[in-house]
Amino acid sequence: MRMYFVGIDLGTGSTKAIAIDETGNTLASVNKHYPTISPQQGYSEQDPELIWQAFVYCLKKITADVGYPPNAISFSSAMHSLVPVNQNGEALMNAILWADGRSGDIAAKLRESDEGEEIYRNTGTAVYAMSPLCKLIWLRENQPQIFNTTHKFISIKEYVWFKLFKVYEIDYSIASATGMFDILELQWYAKSLEKAGINASFLSEPVYTTHYRTGVTNEDIKSLFTHTTFVIGASDGCCANLGGDAIKPGVAALTIGTSGAVRISSNRPIYNYKAMTFNYLLRSKVFICGGAVNNGGAAVDWLIKNFLELPEINKDAYKQLFSSIEKVKPGSDGLIFLPYLFAERAPVWDAKSSASFINISAMHRKEHFLRAALEGICFALYDVLKAVEQPEQPIEHIVISGGFITSAIWVKMLADITGKRLVISQTDDASAIGAIYLAMEALGLDTPALPNNTGNVIVEPDMELHRFYDRLFDVYSKLYENIKASVHQLYDLNQL
Repeated sequence: MRMYFVGIDLGTGSTKAIAIDETGNTLASVNKHYPTISPQQGYSEQDPELIWQAFVYCLKKITADVGYPPNAISFSSAMHSLVPVNQNGEALMNAILWADGRSGDIAAKLRESDEGEEIYRNTGTAVYAMSPLCKLIWLRENQPQIFNTTHKFISIKEYVWFKLFKVYEIDYSIASATGMFDILELQWYAKSLEKAGINASFLSEPVYTTHYRTGVTNEDIKSLFTHTTFVIGASDGCCANLGGDAIKPGVAALTIGTSGAVRISSNRPIYNYKAMTFNYLLRSKVFICGGAVNNGGAAVDWLIKNFLELPEINKDAYKQLFSSIEKVKPGSDGLIFLPYLFAERAPVWDAKSSASFINISAMHRKEHFLRAALEGICFALYDVLKAVEQPEQPIEHIVISGGFITSAIWVKMLADITGKRLVISQTDDASAIGAIYLAMEALGLDTPALPNNTGNVIVEPDMELHRFYDRLFDVYSKLYENIKASVHQLYDLNQL
């Protein structure tokens, strides 16, 4: 039997698994969805037990499809989740997810304090509602009965890992996204813990991303994986850069899914407190730096629903959207969109932010609004790219992935706005493949050049259009700061 490896990606809306043999051939893949819960506005939660069940389903299904258990299983996982558990590892409440905004006021206050920048520079995590540090402070202040009875505060990956081995361990990558981990000293950061009102005993033991265990204790699956090695892996963003071959100097990774992100690899943190670029660990002294935006595919779905007024969001809906904007020239005849429909993270970091169309005139039609919206999403990601790009190491090309790569006009728009050569990744799931790379590294094996990473499509920018877009971006980049006070006033009025 040939060796093979499984990458598991514990995501926000689903758990995905992909099986790859040692030569890089894909053997099988599986996906299991679960719901996100929003008990009130601004809240985003998930039942961690459903994530565990999806994980078990994916493992059993992919093993059955291949016909025998894998040599190793490795993890990618969404960041910034928080699950309070009791001494038996049972969740005391739903997992609070990255998109949850309940601690927004706490984060804003901390960000404006003297401690804010110090915490950011030591932990590499933006001071924002997504941060588990801010979630912990909120929990202590608003749900003391849960806070005071919690045995450990963990993430969704730690929840699954504990069910497998009955130990609390957290990889450096997930730890570096908590706002409580010192990314240079590789230990829990005392000032953050003091701010949260806990000590290190309430958190898991930090370990390398190639840390592994054998001997599953869970009765449901231990007989199936007696000889399988489980590698703890890293976060989804770090794994995506690794799996998408974007860890070399001069290469960035850009993803547009529901949200969006720009990430580069660096041998040191890249600090920018104004834009609050993140610095997450892939390995010791290998940092994945960048920024994430909340408004990618989610903003496009809003457009389809409210501008095209289509009853269902499907491939035909996207086709109609992209077809309608082809008749509009670049720049949308002066119409600009600030795409902050779902608040915004980098580089705005404002839980009260909202979207705006600027410079509307009588000449503008529905298709102008549609094109301006896509341009606005690209501008938002270009804003992050400019914040993370270093003068001594300019970005030569960007590896792009996510659902938007199926639209030639959107991809070309991104190339023209950024002025960068784009490489369209043919990897179906870079995060899961990155996790597999970590498994092979842990076992001392060479990682293959996966077939999915070959034959990538190259898209070159039109530099004349880029110079035009740069002038438009100069206007875009100043707009939100000019209207921010009014946006906050309207937000507060709307809460009355």
